[in-house]
Amino acid sequence: MFTPRLAHLADFDDASRVWVYVCARLLTEREAETLQEALDDFVQRWTAHNKALKAVGEVFARQFVLLMVDESQAGISGCSVDKSVHFLEAMSHQLGVDLLDRLRFGWVEDNCLHVAHRDEFAEYVRQGRIGPNTLVVNTLVQTKRDLNKCWLIPFATSWHRRVV
Repeated sequence: MFTPRLAHLADFDDASRVWVYVCARLLTEREAETLQEALDDFVQRWTAHNKALKAVGEVFARQFVLLMVDESQAGISGCSVDKSVHFLEAMSHQLGVDLLDRLRFGWVEDNCLHVAHRDEFAEYVRQGRIGPNTLVVNTLVQTKRDLNKCWLIPFATSWHRRVV
């Protein structure tokens, strides 16, 4: 429920690179569909040094964007990463929502996934709404293996506690 579905990625190596982006607000159903369609098109055309990348993009929970590249067939380059950022910037403009907001944090509360800006998140920590055992979204996962093992981690052991 709170973890991206990865069954369709069985043929991706566990060391596949992952990038997680958090939307500044919950996307509407239509916006999420539009973004997913654009992501599907982008990853189909995504290249590094004129070699096609084995890549996938997913809009998750209408508030997260996941990109994954399996470098076993072609390695990603700095220019390729830049292409993905430019794509997300263009989609941000088209949808009227910041898709690259690195100061938004997600957590599970009352069996729901929530997202807030770092300042609001920090206030919830101070109030005790977010405690040591609260599961938080680890947007710093770097591989498919990490995504499978530590997408949700307790606040007490997370990087979040160092920045709030």
